[in-house]
Amino acid sequence: MNSAPKENSGDPASSGALALLLAALAMLGPFSVDSYLPAFPAIQNNLGASALEVQQTLTVYMLSFSVMILWHGALSDAFGRRSIILISLAVYAVASLGCASAHSVEYLWAFRMLQGISAGAGVVIGRAIIRDLYAGASAERMLSLVTMIFSISPAIAPIVGGLVVTLRDWRSIFLLLFIFALLMLFYGYRRLPETLPSSARQAFNPASLWHNYRQIFVSPLFQLRAGAIACNFSGLFLYVASAPVLITQHLQLGANEFSWLFVPSVAGIFLGALAANRMAGVAPPGRQVIIGFVLLLAACIANVGYHLFFPPALPWTVAPLFLYTMGMSMVAPGLTLLVLDLFPHIRGTVASCQSFTMTMLSAFVAGIISPLVSSSVLLLAVGQLAFVLTGFVLWRLARSKRFTPT
Repeated sequence: MNSAPKENSGDPASSGALALLLAALAMLGPFSVDSYLPAFPAIQNNLGASALEVQQTLTVYMLSFSVMILWHGALSDAFGRRSIILISLAVYAVASLGCASAHSVEYLWAFRMLQGISAGAGVVIGRAIIRDLYAGASAERMLSLVTMIFSISPAIAPIVGGLVVTLRDWRSIFLLLFIFALLMLFYGYRRLPETLPSSARQAFNPASLWHNYRQIFVSPLFQLRAGAIACNFSGLFLYVASAPVLITQHLQLGANEFSWLFVPSVAGIFLGALAANRMAGVAPPGRQVIIGFVLLLAACIANVGYHLFFPPALPWTVAPLFLYTMGMSMVAPGLTLLVLDLFPHIRGTVASCQSFTMTMLSAFVAGIISPLVSSSVLLLAVGQLAFVLTGFVLWRLARSKRFTPT
C-alpha cells in the first residue's frame, strides 16, 4: 500500500471500510438507472407523458453523466479526490429531491440531467483513489473487492424500485435516492481520506487540460483498452436499457419481477469479481482476460443459438447473462489498471476519459440501439454478441500494439 497524506479528512477508513465506502459511492450510478425502470408505466401515467418521453429520462441522464464524467477526474487531479466527491454528493441529493417533486416530464428531464452530472464522481474518483493507495496485485484485489460489494446494486435496485412503485409511488424511489445520498455525504465527510497530496496536483487551466485530454484521447492504446471495456459493458447495458420491454412484453412478467433479469447478472458480476480477486497475483492479468472473453463469447453464442430456434422463456432467456457478466467482471479489473497506468501522473483524468468512453457508448445504446432491437429477443442477443466480438478485437489489437506514453 502506497503512503499518501490524508489532507482535510476525518478519521481515515480501514481497507475494508474504504472498499465498502467506494462501492456505495459507485452504487449511485446503477441505482439512478435500475431502481426507476419498473416505474416507467407509472411515470408515464402520472405525468401524462409518452413512452418515448419517459425513455428519454434515461437518455438525458446517460448523456449528462457521460459529459460530466469527463470532468470529475480532472477536477480531482486539480483540487483533490475528497472535496469533489463530497460536492457531487450534495448536488446529487438536491437533484434527487427535484426528481421526486417533478410535476412534468420536462422538469423530470432537468433534474435527471442534474443527477447525471453528479452521479459519476464516486465511480471515477474511486478508481483513482484505489490506484493512489495500491499497486499491482493489491490494486487488482481492491478493485475486484469493490466490484463484489458494488455488484449487489443492480439486483437490489430494480427489486426495491418495483416494491416501492407497487406499495407507494414512483416519487418515493427518488426520495430513497435522496436519503441514500445524504447518508453517503455524512459518512464520506467523516471517513473518506484525501489520497492526492497538494504537491501532486495538476493545474486547472485550459492549456493544461487540453494537453492532458489530448494525450489521453490520441493514445491508440487507451482507445483500444478503454474501448474493449466499453464494448463488454454495453453488451450488458443493452439488456438493462431494454429491460422494461424484455420483462413486461417478451417474458410477460410484472413490474416487481425485474429480478429475473438482474439477479443472474449480479450473481455473475459477483463471482467474476471473486475469481479475479483470487487470481490476482497468482495468474497473469492476460490469462484472466482470456478466460473472461471465453466466458463472454460462450454466453453470447448460447444466447443467440437458443433464440434462433425457441421463443423467449424463463430461465433460458436470462441464464446466459450469468455467464456473460462473470466474464465481464474477470476482464475488467486487469484492463482498468492497464488503462490507469498509461498516464500515472493524471490517473483521475484517465479514469474520467475511460468512463466517458463507456458511458457515451451506453447512452448510444439506450437512445438508439435498444429501441431498434428490443422488439426481438433474438436481435438483443445478436446485438450483445456484436459488442463482445468488437471488444475482443480491440483487446487483441491492444495486445499487439507497442506504445510508450510521453
